Amino acid sequence: MIRINEHYLKLQSSYLFAEIKKRMRDFQEMHPDQEMIRLGIGDVTRGLPSACVRAMQQAVSEMADNATFRGYGPEQGYDFLREKIARHDFQDRGADIAADEIFISDGSKCDSGNFQELLARDAVVALPDPVYPVYLDTNIMAGRTGEYANGRYQGVVYLDCTKENRFVPSLPDQPVDIIYLCFPNNPTGASIDKQGLGKWVDFARRNKALILFDAAYEIFIQDEGLPHSIFEIEGAREVAVEFRSFSKTAGFTGTRCAYTVVPKDCMAYTSGSKPVSLHDLWFRRQSTKFNGVSYPVQRAAEAVYSPAGRDQVREFAQSYLDNAKLIRRSLQEMGFDCVGGIHSPYIWIDGQRDAWEFFDLLLNKAGVVCTPGVGFGRCGQGYIRLSAFNSRENVEKAVERIGKAL
Repeated sequence: MIRINEHYLKLQSSYLFAEIKKRMRDFQEMHPDQEMIRLGIGDVTRGLPSACVRAMQQAVSEMADNATFRGYGPEQGYDFLREKIARHDFQDRGADIAADEIFISDGSKCDSGNFQELLARDAVVALPDPVYPVYLDTNIMAGRTGEYANGRYQGVVYLDCTKENRFVPSLPDQPVDIIYLCFPNNPTGASIDKQGLGKWVDFARRNKALILFDAAYEIFIQDEGLPHSIFEIEGAREVAVEFRSFSKTAGFTGTRCAYTVVPKDCMAYTSGSKPVSLHDLWFRRQSTKFNGVSYPVQRAAEAVYSPAGRDQVREFAQSYLDNAKLIRRSLQEMGFDCVGGIHSPYIWIDGQRDAWEFFDLLLNKAGVVCTPGVGFGRCGQGYIRLSAFNSRENVEKAVERIGKAL
């Protein structure tokens, strides 16, 4: 008799964004003529940078010619892209990362979910709350949690992020094995300075823990004193893996390209305390289960680092930050406490009522889609997340509608 992985049955019945889509669908069926403005799911809305488009078109032309055609590429990514990433994203910022420590992939969501496959099933996981759902759900699937009760899973160490700690979690009060961190944070938009991030690196080194650091939103950091990478922190090479994405940087949400950095110094341990290279394990995993990102897409990603590409992605990011500034200021003028929207495209808003109630109010009264904070964890109850990923015209229209609805 074929049996299922019963840990999947622990998952809550509806993934957050699937529930949002269902309610949007119901609203549209009831109000077919009303325009809906989406400030919920963090999908970009602007077209690809022209430098990336030209590079992709050139690469497609190469694929049409027998002399320049390319078949299977390296599972870890082409050197032309890995070398650009190492130099511009890390070495130029003083981070000691080599090209062969970078693994190109089709998404940081996939990588952050897949990386836990390398780690022991009984590893103790520490997660911020609220948190990006993929971190938690993939560990549930792997069997690292107990049952769900009172809004949380048994066996997980939850790190409360609240107004009192400015939505930056405190260190665990017990040893843990796997630590998920995301800065600038999704969903709260909170940021962390080098001193604060250094405390996490020190904790991980003392406890032989691993930090899985999600830096998908680093392009939105405005203060050069804030770290763009955990590898700007001394000692992080020993205890951290970093996930990056071109999705928000250059609008690749539909084009699909990202990368994961696994330093050769980063170790995990056998049951007999023997150190094992996570770089080698991830290399083996990717070589076995992944065929790589297509050549035209990697050429498009490489163009991000050209002079024109760098100017274009900065302009893209600034346009979304300008939207975020407008949303934050407008909601504050309406009397709501907000964080985020400064080094992040997300604004975390104290809705002063149940999160799903506020979601339904904005949807039904203003035709504006947000994300209910409770979908990110128990500490998100009462909050909503608004995303700046939309046109300026739609953002202006949305905040005007919200003001009238409230």
